[in-house]
Parts: sequence; structure tokens; C-alpha cells
Amino acid sequence: MMPEDGVAQLKRFDAIFFGAVGAPDVPDDITLWGLRLPICQGFDQYANVRPTRILPGIVSPLAGVGPGDLDWVIVRENSEGEYSGHGGRAHRGLAEEVGTEVAIFTRVGVTRIMRYAFRLAQSRPRKLLTVVTKSNAQRHGMVMWDEIAAEVAPEFPDVAWDKMLVDAMTVRMTLKPRSLDTIVATNLHADILSDLAGALAGSLGVAPTANIDPERRYPSMFEPIHGSAFDIAGKGIANPVATFWTAAQMLEHLDESAASVRLMNAVETVTSEGVLTPDVGGTATTQEVTDAVCRTIRGSNV
Repeated sequence: MMPEDGVAQLKRFDAIFFGAVGAPDVPDDITLWGLRLPICQGFDQYANVRPTRILPGIVSPLAGVGPGDLDWVIVRENSEGEYSGHGGRAHRGLAEEVGTEVAIFTRVGVTRIMRYAFRLAQSRPRKLLTVVTKSNAQRHGMVMWDEIAAEVAPEFPDVAWDKMLVDAMTVRMTLKPRSLDTIVATNLHADILSDLAGALAGSLGVAPTANIDPERRYPSMFEPIHGSAFDIAGKGIANPVATFWTAAQMLEHLDESAASVRLMNAVETVTSEGVLTPDVGGTATTQEVTDAVCRTIRGSNV
């Protein structure tokens, strides 16, 4: 999936902009473990940040919910947990075959993502954080998550926080979206919840993400959440909004805040005008949406 020195080649850059990668004849685990995860883990990009909100002109599948009613940021622990890669298979092909997938949680890893999430919640107007676990059934790692959240919380006295079991969280996201703001969860749980969040905001085609090294020791990586979408490959209807929003995240990270705001303003202007791809109810092509965003950016030049 990449050269043996691929991570070393990337190390000298300020940021990585990652597109959709894959092929129908390549197993997904090969794609993931051969490229994306070695970059995330090799550069200790331990904070995966996924903003979600309903953009103007896009209709949520939730009745009575529009722009401003759903405005979340999901923080996903991105370096350990259920995607640590520890485990294996024995007695392959036999009736007694065994496969193990070991979820690893460390105090260092949980504490640093919890502080990152509290700090992010502190920077947002509502100053509200929800910690998601499954500590009723997973009594070791998940209980440790709950305990560390309680330990970190006093460092941020102005942040209100609560905790939810992941199954109950899906209900709350669907029925009470206004009750949520910043969310932090494990690698697996946040991966699943962020896809649900994207769908509730209209489509995975508008969902961005950033893989952040908060200490800036290494380059951070920015990618749209959606996969390669082989079912629409070559049709010219892929939604480019997630890629634009991801680019805005990257610009913000690179201290180009004004450019980031201009890009997102252009995207929201275009969506509000109804220039939308089919996944969000429109008839525009990828190129038409892209051209409209570019025209809007040029129109804002001063």
C-alpha cells in the first residue's frame, strides 16, 4: 500500500491531505493496515476530531431538526483501544479455530485524549462534554475510562460533563440531538458514532475528520470520513463537501484561520443555494459543486 519508507517520506511535511483509497479487489484490512493506520500510529496522531453539523440547504433525516440544532464535535481516541492490532488467529480452517482481538487501554492514552476533549469542549460556546463508554459490560478498560474522566474533570471546572453507555448514546443522538455538543469515545465506539452523526447531518459525503498530533511533533493527517464508494466510482456524483470541510480543518491546523473560514463560508453559501449532489437530495455533479465553491471563493477575493 505504500513504500517501506513511506512514513519517513511524510515526516518532513507540515500536514497530510488523505483522499479515498481502496480497490474492489483489495481487502479492506489490507488497505487500512497497509496505509492509514501506520501513518496515524507512526505519527502518534492520537486525537481524531470529527465535527458534525447540518449545513444550510441540507435536510437532516431527523424530523424538525435543522441547522443549529445539531452541532457536535466527536473526539475519537486514535492510537489504541480496539484498533491496537494485538491478537491473532490459531488453528486456521479447523473447527476449533480461534480469533482474538485485544483492546488495549493505557492510563497515558486515556488521560491525554480526555484532556484534549475537555480542552476542546472548553473552547466551544456551550462548554459541554459527553464521555461515552460501555463500562457496564466491559469492566476493566471502560471502567478505567470512566475513572480517568472523573479525575480529569476538576482541571476544567467551567466544563459541564456527563457520561453515556454507547448503546444509549445512539438513542440520544437520534432523539435529543440538541442535548449534545462535544463527545469523546474510544477508537471503535467513536468510529461507529461518527458515521451515525454524518448520516444524521444528511450524508457521510459531508463528514470531515482530522487525525491530530496535538503536540505537533509530527505532521497531522486530514481526510474525509467516507470510504472509496465503489458503487458510484466514475459517475461524477461523489459529494466533495467532506473534502472541502476537511481542507478547512487542515487550514485551521496550519494557522490559516482566515482561509479556513473563507472556504467554509463558500461551501455553506453553495449548499444554501441548493447546489447539491444526489446523496443530499440534489442533482448536481461533483464538478458542478466544485465549480460553484471555486466561484464563490473568487467572488470573496478582496
